[in-house]
Amino acid sequence: MQKMTRVVLAVLAVAGTTAAMAQSSVTLYGRVNTTVERQKDGDVSKTGMFNNSSRFGFKGTEDLGGGLKAGFQLESGFNSDTGTGSGWTHPTTGMSFARHSEVNLSGGFGMVRLGNFTPESYYATADYVGLHNHDTGSSSDALYQDPVWFGGSYARNLSTTNKLAYRAPKLGGLTLEGAVSFHEKVAGTNNKNGYDLAANYDLGALAMGAGYSQVGDDKQLGLRALYSFGQFVVGGYYQRNDEVLRGTRNNFRLAGMYTMGASELHLNVGRANSWSNIADSAATQYTVGYNYNLSKRTKVYGYYTRVNNSAGANYNVTHRGDDFSSVAVGVRHNF
Repeated sequence: MQKMTRVVLAVLAVAGTTAAMAQSSVTLYGRVNTTVERQKDGDVSKTGMFNNSSRFGFKGTEDLGGGLKAGFQLESGFNSDTGTGSGWTHPTTGMSFARHSEVNLSGGFGMVRLGNFTPESYYATADYVGLHNHDTGSSSDALYQDPVWFGGSYARNLSTTNKLAYRAPKLGGLTLEGAVSFHEKVAGTNNKNGYDLAANYDLGALAMGAGYSQVGDDKQLGLRALYSFGQFVVGGYYQRNDEVLRGTRNNFRLAGMYTMGASELHLNVGRANSWSNIADSAATQYTVGYNYNLSKRTKVYGYYTRVNNSAGANYNVTHRGDDFSSVAVGVRHNF
């Protein structure tokens, strides 16, 4: 009898462990993206190997029953050319989870998110049309601007950290999300809350999006559309900025892709008008690229990108009025 009891208890223990494992999961994911480039910043040229926003992370969910789930996501950047840590472009260095650190609860009510994560207004607009290299590296969109500009320095962390967000349940092809970034801000700023709103609407071949974000009195609005037909994908976005220091500005970008088997041909062009408070601060960026898909996760690619700055603009360069260009070949692997 005792032997039978021990057998039953062992079976129940294994069953309980299996059920617990079935209710939760953790996934390791990431991307290694590296290029060899010939870059030119004004009159200064250099040839080197460059990281293109390589990263790794962990994400997971736990089924709490009754349709309720708990989730998390932690993501860190690293320099694929040196192996060193790169927590985020602004403001951290070293290995950290400054790229993304989130805990959430989801269910029939939608999703509540807490932590540090990129504004959904960016994903709904600029990132969505960054087709050729997922808006990374030297050919990434140099003209899109988050509304965070204090004392003449860019501080993206103010619009990503200390955030509480709500994502509504999907209604047909419509998804909505809103977030507030609380005023635990960097010393010397105006310590105002940040706000972010995003909407995405999919109508089959047509995908549209809108994003609005504000930190203090600085704000931006973006509108995006992308249309797929046959082997072609075309799209673009419009952005309007209104900031205390730099004034107002309009920014446009058009992007196109043609696919033929494993090959992709890319072309995009962006134009930022001058800030109303900064004379001759307009700029144009264009990129021509080619991707070859070795698999669903791995690409080899090449591109030429160029930013032409007016006398008062310094997009992608050290000194105002200089231009930037790069010829690059690279490999991108997702895991």
